[in-house]
Amino acid sequence: MLEEIMGANASPWDLYDRMIAGIPRGIAVLDYCLGLHWAYVEAESGIGISHTLRGGGSPTLSGDPRDLDLRSLAELSKSWDFIEATLGIAALNAWYSQLSRLEGLGALIDWENQKGSLEGDPFKALREDYSGKNVTVIGHFPHVEQMAEYCNLTVLERNCTSPVDVPDPAAEYIIPEQDYLFMTGTTLQNKTAPRLLELGKNTITVMVGPSTVPCEPIANAGVQVLSGSVVVDAEEAKLAVRGGNKMQWRRGIKKFMLR
Repeated sequence: MLEEIMGANASPWDLYDRMIAGIPRGIAVLDYCLGLHWAYVEAESGIGISHTLRGGGSPTLSGDPRDLDLRSLAELSKSWDFIEATLGIAALNAWYSQLSRLEGLGALIDWENQKGSLEGDPFKALREDYSGKNVTVIGHFPHVEQMAEYCNLTVLERNCTSPVDVPDPAAEYIIPEQDYLFMTGTTLQNKTAPRLLELGKNTITVMVGPSTVPCEPIANAGVQVLSGSVVVDAEEAKLAVRGGNKMQWRRGIKKFMLR
């Protein structure tokens, strides 16, 4: 898929470079936080969040992230230090994942935070589409086993804990045979996304989770449905990321789904 979109000499970095290039230069970074589970970057354009992913290589940033403009901070999405990549993805979302932009694109927003709502849960929203088909999920999402009642389910997981789990190196063998692929947005942080999208070029692909970046380069790379998180109340969202409660999270952050 990447070769088809970007040419025969496409690099996996092209996806990141195109996302970064969409951010204007000179947007100031105001604040950031690396929470236990989530992170945020606050910029003049708004707040973006991502899942906090740890591990990877050595850090490259020696100074204060707030000294960078938003586009420069977003370049950390290419870092092999996954904490830096976490900030980079949050910076991308501080530009792309903004409520007015998503509403203008026709995204469904889960305003009520209802458990299992179609706006916030693509696994349920798309159930009729994938029922009876071959479905692979990247990452062991909560209650993912329930999907096995409706489809031929495989879960690719680094640490297998369930009968439906298969070690993630099996992606090369399994994904090309699938009808639907659900992949966590953290694949952008750990850099597996470009290859997974290439393997799934003949599948219906859904990217899920707060690290999902709702932008045209990802759609062009083969993602048909984007399901992530958008900040609707800055102060509540920041408190939630810093270690607040579920009510602060639900007031400050809403799920969206964009086809």
